[in-house]
Amino acid sequence: MPKSTEVLPDCTQLMNPGALRPFVVAFTDRLSSLGHTRLTVSGYEASARHFGQWLQNRKIAVAEIDDSVIHRFAQHRCRCPGIRQAARLSVKYVNRARRFVGFLAECGAVTLLEQEPPRPNEDVILAFQAWLRRHRGISERTVWRHGRMVMRLLPALGPDSMQYDAALVRQVILDEGKRSSHAYLKTMTMALRGYLRYLAAHGLCRPGLDQAIPTIPQWRLSALPRYIPSADVERVIGSCDVTTSMGIRDRAVLLLLARLGLRAGDIAGMRLDDIDWQEGTLRVRGKGRREIRLPLPQDAGDAIIAYLRDARPLAACEQIFLRIVAPYRPLASASVSSIVSLALERAGIDDPPSRGTNLLRHSAATGMLRAGATLDMIGTVLRHRSIDTTAHYAKVDVDMLLQIAQPWPGSVSC
Repeated sequence: MPKSTEVLPDCTQLMNPGALRPFVVAFTDRLSSLGHTRLTVSGYEASARHFGQWLQNRKIAVAEIDDSVIHRFAQHRCRCPGIRQAARLSVKYVNRARRFVGFLAECGAVTLLEQEPPRPNEDVILAFQAWLRRHRGISERTVWRHGRMVMRLLPALGPDSMQYDAALVRQVILDEGKRSSHAYLKTMTMALRGYLRYLAAHGLCRPGLDQAIPTIPQWRLSALPRYIPSADVERVIGSCDVTTSMGIRDRAVLLLLARLGLRAGDIAGMRLDDIDWQEGTLRVRGKGRREIRLPLPQDAGDAIIAYLRDARPLAACEQIFLRIVAPYRPLASASVSSIVSLALERAGIDDPPSRGTNLLRHSAATGMLRAGATLDMIGTVLRHRSIDTTAHYAKVDVDMLLQIAQPWPGSVSC
């Protein structure tokens, strides 16, 4: 069976990428800036140079590069200068070249690969999403989700939005209720309500149709907040191995979550200039583009300093918390939740009520309440828009509830 070929670093300079030479240089500079090792960069450079050499051999212009060209490169029987002769290239090797082509697309040198044909009504959905970004101040993830949900409803609503009426809008949601979960349906009604308001604002449908969307019942404050005791929170924080870069980073993240009740998105989006070291405060950007400055606890501030000094990779990113391995990119919200989940396992917290960042957020609120903080103070720290949301935590103050609890009718008092 023929062996796949891998380019040796000392053969790299023998390959002539031709017109792609300046792009190869820029590509390797980009990889180096992302923190890849010299060996990794040399492997990518070899693949990029090989691809450029092969284009010259086949007399293929840079503007003609598309997915079919990549496929031909992957299948060619290699006899290129500076390359060990082989019958085929490995999948890993071709993927390096594919990433280089993606870089060419970023630079505008080629058209993006595998472009999907435009879907029906895609233009109006893209305009709706742009409207959400500009006027609603919601996260990019929510913008994407609302657009996807409305796209799902469009076949049932019909192509002409001027023909929408209250009966149609109501029936579409009722039909969705037969095949969707309660939580999914509630989010879908939010998306459709925003979409109808967008259409009405631009004269594309009758005004007021958003009022026809049936309300999905939700029994507020029906469950206790999901939290763990303060002692368990400290065990979770103490589970980090601070002799490693990952442990130093994770401890700083956990302290911010546990002390200030931050959300995963708050951690992921936190920037270096959000911390005022002189004043000892932290700027947090919440939902709806709202900003607030919170006091930075001493232990959390010390943990951040330790991370910046000893563990944070040297990368040109404004965000504070980055991946430990290259490419050094900001942590995603899902990665922050994973930090909590793994810490719970290390701490031996069996069967926690939940495993994401909200567990530490609820635990922080519960701890503040039991330490004597008022609901107004807790609502300020957690950045709740309504005191009703904060009132959810009052149910964990059993001593206070016992003072106002009335005997059950018919019960015998002792």
